[in-house]
Amino acid sequence: MEVLVVLAWAIVGIGCWIGYLLVKQNGRILLHLESLEQQLAELKNRPAPAIAAPQAAPSMPAGLPIGTPAPALTLPDLSGQQHSLSTWRGRHLLLIFFNPGCGFCRQMALDIAAMPLDDNSKPMPLLVSTGSAEDNRRMVEEHSIRCPVLLQQQMEVASQYRVSGTPIGYLIDEQSNIASDMATGAAALLELAAQSHAGQTHAGKAAPKVGHELTHSKIKRDGLSAGTPAPRFRLPQLDGGELALDEFRGRKVLLIFSDPGCGPCQQLSARLKEVWSPKSAVQILMVSRGDKEANLAKAKEHGLQFPIVLQKQWEISRLYAMFATPLGYLIDEHGVIASDVATGVEPILALLKKASEPVIREVARTA
Repeated sequence: MEVLVVLAWAIVGIGCWIGYLLVKQNGRILLHLESLEQQLAELKNRPAPAIAAPQAAPSMPAGLPIGTPAPALTLPDLSGQQHSLSTWRGRHLLLIFFNPGCGFCRQMALDIAAMPLDDNSKPMPLLVSTGSAEDNRRMVEEHSIRCPVLLQQQMEVASQYRVSGTPIGYLIDEQSNIASDMATGAAALLELAAQSHAGQTHAGKAAPKVGHELTHSKIKRDGLSAGTPAPRFRLPQLDGGELALDEFRGRKVLLIFSDPGCGPCQQLSARLKEVWSPKSAVQILMVSRGDKEANLAKAKEHGLQFPIVLQKQWEISRLYAMFATPLGYLIDEHGVIASDVATGVEPILALLKKASEPVIREVARTA
């Protein structure tokens, strides 16, 4: 009996001890929570520290700085002879990065051909081109370009000049230093080409004034305006025989200028196959350049059913005042240009859609 009493008191004692420990631990937790609440209150009332704005990474200049030495280059010309910039040391140069497959380059090719080579008051054009030697020779012969043309394999020289497109270029002075900001596009390059050099020529005489500036070139290259009679032409068809524009008198014609080597032209051909058929109210006539076999292959690839005629070089493009592809004109039933020039895939498709809309509405009314 006594053992049971002792055991009972022992159990009671252990329970009391455990209860004491729990109460003590709970008190510590409450104190800790109170401390945390005080710290949070202090943080709320404390003003937020100023955070320094992150510094923007320094931007790379658009081109090489004026006054820096022009990166050295050694490249072959169209005959395979090697040249470096030192070949023309003592002359002002207009260094132009070029590509015969670039529509914007082809558009300014006639201006390049007109640039003087023997006038020391004007920069001499120097083309650094990509593409095959054959394509560049064809371009030189086509436009009667007389200035030196050097060939890079890819863009190895262009990258040294921070150039990633065409046509882009710089003026380079007699000491082979960069003498202008990077000029992007034909207009900016032609503006540089028209600049006269201040001071003396190499012979010590004042630089002569030039009476004709290339920016005032008489060659029209911005397209014919709506209301202009469409220039007439007759050209060989891709599938044999000849075809004249006059044969479509009485119908609306979407005249498209294309090239089998032009990427956007191929995109346009694929889209035209989807939206045009021989039963369409608007007749499509494509004027293309290049090799007949290449054009046949592209026509077969895209399943083109509209007539395609071939110009030898740019003779018809020149009549229509544009030297690029793809582009299009809408010609009305009377042989008059009914729209300003549309350049690029989407504008040409929009022109076709707009020309077809009145016919679509008339069909819907009579149905």
